[in-house]
Amino acid sequence: MKNILYGTAYYYEYLPVDRLDKDIEMMTAANINVVRIGESTWGTYEKQDGVFDFSPLDKVLDAMHAAGIKVIVGTPTYAIPTWLAKKYPEVMVQINGQRQPYGARQIFDISNPTFLRYAERIIRKMMAHVAHHPAVIGFQVDNETKHYGTSSENVQKGFVQYIKQEFNNDLDRFNHEFGLDYWSNRINAWEDFPSMDGTINGSLKAEFDKYRQQLVTDYLKWQVDLVKEYRQPDQFITHNFDFEWRGYSYGVQPDVNHFDASEALDYAGGDIYHPSRKHLTGTEVSFAGDELRTLKHDNYLVMETQAQAFKQQVPYPGQLRQLAYSHLASGANMIEYWHWHSIHNSAETYWKGILSHDFQPNPVYNEVKQTGAELKKLSSHLVNFKIKSEVAFLVSNQSLTAVNAFPFSDERNYNDLFRSLYDQFYRLNVRTDITDEHHIKLDDYKLIVVPALYSISDDFLKVLNDYVKRGGHVIYTFKSGFADEHVKVRTDRQPGIVSEASGVHYEMFVDPDGTKLVGQTPSLQDVKDDSLKDWMELLIPDTAEVLATYDDPNWSDYAAITKNQFGKGSVIYMGCYPSAEVITDLVRDYVKEIKLNTFAENFPVIVKQGQNDLGKTLTYYFNYSSKSQTVKQPVAGNELISDQPTQQQFQLAPWGVAIVEED
Repeated sequence: MKNILYGTAYYYEYLPVDRLDKDIEMMTAANINVVRIGESTWGTYEKQDGVFDFSPLDKVLDAMHAAGIKVIVGTPTYAIPTWLAKKYPEVMVQINGQRQPYGARQIFDISNPTFLRYAERIIRKMMAHVAHHPAVIGFQVDNETKHYGTSSENVQKGFVQYIKQEFNNDLDRFNHEFGLDYWSNRINAWEDFPSMDGTINGSLKAEFDKYRQQLVTDYLKWQVDLVKEYRQPDQFITHNFDFEWRGYSYGVQPDVNHFDASEALDYAGGDIYHPSRKHLTGTEVSFAGDELRTLKHDNYLVMETQAQAFKQQVPYPGQLRQLAYSHLASGANMIEYWHWHSIHNSAETYWKGILSHDFQPNPVYNEVKQTGAELKKLSSHLVNFKIKSEVAFLVSNQSLTAVNAFPFSDERNYNDLFRSLYDQFYRLNVRTDITDEHHIKLDDYKLIVVPALYSISDDFLKVLNDYVKRGGHVIYTFKSGFADEHVKVRTDRQPGIVSEASGVHYEMFVDPDGTKLVGQTPSLQDVKDDSLKDWMELLIPDTAEVLATYDDPNWSDYAAITKNQFGKGSVIYMGCYPSAEVITDLVRDYVKEIKLNTFAENFPVIVKQGQNDLGKTLTYYFNYSSKSQTVKQPVAGNELISDQPTQQQFQLAPWGVAIVEED
């Protein structure tokens, strides 16, 4: 891309009054240069079966083009029209045998043949209508697509065919591999294959989720292939992936394999939401950006992020501007707010956009306007920002699903563990990528961080051992290497193949029940929070050095955290779930030991560094606090926003940002 794209989702169809010209006037004043339209209005463009009307789309496209605003068009398939649900109720998603009622979005079965037939028709009609319009720069296929928990009859039948193919029609091998003799769950004829709604078998449940994730990958690729038939050579195709939702983007998406599903796209795109005001840390922007950037090993697009949103997410002054630069510092080439104007009725009335319900300028709009002016001025310095990380987080959809089937806690899950590690690397300003076991390029990294790699093949664990032997470094957490790729627990002494590189084994694991950590290194001996959560493996060192033990006298002979030299590399194994303070100290010491590049600053000052399109090193500094912060060891160069040379040290205002381009 030649310029940073800065924009918003725009829904002309939702407006209570026609104010298109006024909206464009306000957008132009704010230097908004791109809008996303069309992705939610199938029922407007096809009011009845086969009756199409794209005049609202045409009106917006023509007006945006006249104003010099670029447009991304979304295929409108994530919300189906009433007539389709009425005429073909079988398209509605079934969960646990119950067909869901019409009303909400994303309540259909993405693999249903009838739905696919009608979805293909609206996509083709829409693409033929808009692809040649000069305003259109790209397309978004569907919207935050997931499998929606579907277990409809055609999904169940498809899963049986998938198992047949995977096991070459060998029922005995399948039964043995999945342990189906337990409780007479054995399947002795393919026609007896039961619904997965009631399965108690964790291996089978995980495989069914893997199959449903593949449905999403196939569905998105199917849409991409349709759009490719119509798009022009200079138009891109993307999708807006979302993440595990806890009122904001929290962790790895359990219902979609982003790593597989992104392969068909030109650009990875994502919807990134986060806490605001005093709860804002920038962590969600960073982790989501790290994953989206690594999906294609390229710059990505922020298809949605919040402006005002709900009342608990209204930003402090300065936060919206800071967050725009935070996205760019993680490798985004586009930032789009959801959405332009607040909606006056229906489900998302109080998820407010840039403009409130009165459509008047307000502090959020004014900050968008300020940011837009700065981005227009600095775009050539900020676009196509490239990042090289020395650390990769290896996350695993398979392990996430398996840990859901066999949880280590009643209160925390896989993503809690992932975030407990990721957040500390972020706060220490250690740059990371995020990828999975099928896409990781191991030799690109000095350190691999592996949260709960519970379900994984022997072959990949051996590859990780070889990586360490060649000089790489790994941090494993508890529950790694425990089960194979079909979630079948290994019969080896745990952690199985991981033991070779980690130099440790265990035979028992227990609930901490108040047990605390006892540090055996200077930094771990000084921690104030020595509490443990959820899980303790009673580690027995073979060749490993003990970094921490347990304070319970009954468990004091066992190790809690170890480090082992293996070949030219090393492994830290965390057999417990310690506090954030312990993880911070552990990471800080290890990063220093293996000589990773670091910065003097720590949170709330966040530093992001890379190369810009002009071939120069660009360093972003962020202050994620309401107090002024001092950057004591800044990079020498020119601060782009103020156009002033950096001094020996400088102040960052509350929620402030500085961007230094090296001389």
